[in-house]
Amino acid sequence: MGLAGLRIVLVEPAGPMNVGSIARVMKNFGLHNLVLVNPQCDPVGEEALKMAVHAKEILESAVLVTTLPEALQGCVRAIATTARVRDWETPLENPRTALPWLLELPESPAALIFGREDRGLSNEELNYAQRFVRIPTSDNYSALNLASAVAICCHELAQYTAPPTTPPPSQTELASLDLVEIYYQELESLLLDIGYLYPHTALTRMAKFRQLYNRAHLQTKEVAMLLGILRQIEWALKSQDKNL
Repeated sequence: MGLAGLRIVLVEPAGPMNVGSIARVMKNFGLHNLVLVNPQCDPVGEEALKMAVHAKEILESAVLVTTLPEALQGCVRAIATTARVRDWETPLENPRTALPWLLELPESPAALIFGREDRGLSNEELNYAQRFVRIPTSDNYSALNLASAVAICCHELAQYTAPPTTPPPSQTELASLDLVEIYYQELESLLLDIGYLYPHTALTRMAKFRQLYNRAHLQTKEVAMLLGILRQIEWALKSQDKNL
């Protein structure tokens, strides 16, 4: 799969010319999988097709979804781009050093996520990624055009050369992001039920749990174990209620 299989995910892109330009630059560097989350423009309209030039097939085959989790379904690794410095334990990294991580498991789907032209990705959307990159720009004018940001990242990805050695088996069993999302949803529900979380603070507290687990790069069997623990706790609580 490697570079050709990497998903470029655009969240709510508003500019058809940007979307067309992104399709063109993707083809320039050998990428083909474009996923659009709730696009705010016509990705196969006249303006987009004009900018795509000889990459019209990328626009025509682009996958349209309504939410970011849908865009990441089946992926085991995801990196999000952001221009804002956040008070998170997970650092913002340079694309040159971070992006090759997406290609280290050539048989496993991975995604590179870009936000809206005007405000990027929300904190909630960033929670779906495991790592974060920030393209270094001048302090005098740091705002990058969306298509330019995609072009820079695609160029960096194209420089990656796979190592000759095969990754150890433990690194090829990473849990898909949608499976991990099921765990997050069940964990949040349980923590609300037992009063550890409150509805008005659940989003920010769960963000901390997401950051913690994302750093662990959970394997499928580990998520299954964690889900088993949650479900056993839920069963025990229900049994206790019946005996009261």
